[in-house]
Amino acid sequence: MKRVILASASPRRRELLTQIGIDFDVMVSEQEEVSHGTEPEEIVQELALLKAEYVAEKLTEEEREGKVILGADTIVVQDGKILGKPRGEAEAFSMLQGLQGREHAVYTGTAALYFTRGKRECVKKAVRTKVYVHAMTEKEIRAYIASGEPMDKAGAYGIQGKFAAFIERIEGDYYNVVGLPVFSVYQTLKKWHITE
Repeated sequence: MKRVILASASPRRRELLTQIGIDFDVMVSEQEEVSHGTEPEEIVQELALLKAEYVAEKLTEEEREGKVILGADTIVVQDGKILGKPRGEAEAFSMLQGLQGREHAVYTGTAALYFTRGKRECVKKAVRTKVYVHAMTEKEIRAYIASGEPMDKAGAYGIQGKFAAFIERIEGDYYNVVGLPVFSVYQTLKKWHITE
């Protein structure tokens, strides 16, 4: 088993870890995601930790030794409202109509659990990126929805896909919007000499 275990089914997170040269296994968390946090930073960190802990509990103490289990969670927030994955095309349209011509924030929380000599260390972080979406016509919104791309993504868009055409600018970490703030994750893994 590799030294990093990603507790996420997200293909985008897998791509990003691979991109920065991290060797990892995937164990998907089936934990029901319920947060008691009130602030976006609290919510994403709590949900990321739930995922990591769920996977940690599936492993024996011997299997966990020397490993880092990484959980992550991303949410889109506009005007204090959390935009999750759309439950249908009508909801996707409503979300995209609300985002266009305005700014919003994307938060990704990460929780890294490191197990060594029977002890557990935990590093939780939340990264925020501001995203500015250009004004879109109804036709553009409908064409984007027809592509199918928005349906499995928080806020009903993927910055790394067709929606890139409407991203005016961002302030902060681009990879955070994709779903994993790789700089932040790399620094945590480096601390535990996992990147060597």
